[in-house]
Amino acid sequence: MDTAQGHGEFALDISADWSVPQPEIVRAVIVLHGRLRNADDYYRTAQRARALAEAAGVDPAGTLLIAPQFLSTADTRTHAAPPDLLSWEGNAWMGGADAATGAPVSAYAVLDAIARRLADKQRFPNLKTIVFAGHSGGAQVLQRYAIASETPESLAQAGIAVRFVVASPSTYAYFDALRPGADGAPARFDAARCPGFDTWKYGMEARPGFMLGHTPAQLEARYAQRRIVYLVGGADDNPASVSLDKSCAGEAQGPQRLARAQGFFRYMQTRHSAELNQEFHIVPGVGHDGARMLTSPCAVKTMFDVGSCSG
Repeated sequence: MDTAQGHGEFALDISADWSVPQPEIVRAVIVLHGRLRNADDYYRTAQRARALAEAAGVDPAGTLLIAPQFLSTADTRTHAAPPDLLSWEGNAWMGGADAATGAPVSAYAVLDAIARRLADKQRFPNLKTIVFAGHSGGAQVLQRYAIASETPESLAQAGIAVRFVVASPSTYAYFDALRPGADGAPARFDAARCPGFDTWKYGMEARPGFMLGHTPAQLEARYAQRRIVYLVGGADDNPASVSLDKSCAGEAQGPQRLARAQGFFRYMQTRHSAELNQEFHIVPGVGHDGARMLTSPCAVKTMFDVGSCSG
């Protein structure tokens, strides 16, 4: 693992030395692991996606691959990690909670730190695109990060476009009290069924302090403009999936991941029919499989600008 300095230290896999100038790099792809915290596996998946893009004519030398490693406190205790290494209680990193070791910062702050490093024109003078891609738990992080972070605007001002691939998260953060009804359309949810259904990370109530400078409406308007491609497997429809969020707040969004993905995108379409800068695609025949999702035609197209979502 390579390391990067910031508020605390975090580990990552990276395809080139980012401590020295890399003028050939025009694109960075940051791939997030899920609850298994298997960053190495996701890094290899990113390599396979880049190889697919290379076969379609993309120069691999122009892309920097990064796979951050979000650790739990169990990991750092087991391996006697240094005290400045960031780690979180359980899966708290997914919802933006502060790290328990290293420094009190969220996973979003880690992603911001990576993006700021990439925006350094001394190191990456020709970088034009940053793609954040995640599956399952990593996609949960990215969907919330795309709501919370101010960084995409500062990157745009520096001439760097930002995109997100949000693939098969267990749940989404909604902006008000609507949830998918029986027909999948947004409908008022009966809070008596689940009093915490709209609490962060499922909704805007009790959201982290660093998000309180914006109202939910302001966060939503900004989020609708973020370039996001939602992916979900056509066979990712198992309500008994071991890794599926089965809390009442999760169940309020639908019975399984496919239904939840369809319901959230319909929610966004209904509220932002004209200005929504987002897409939704079902990957046929794929269950809850990060490698297949992130090497699918839509993921490769979004990450590398090659091919199509129908290929």
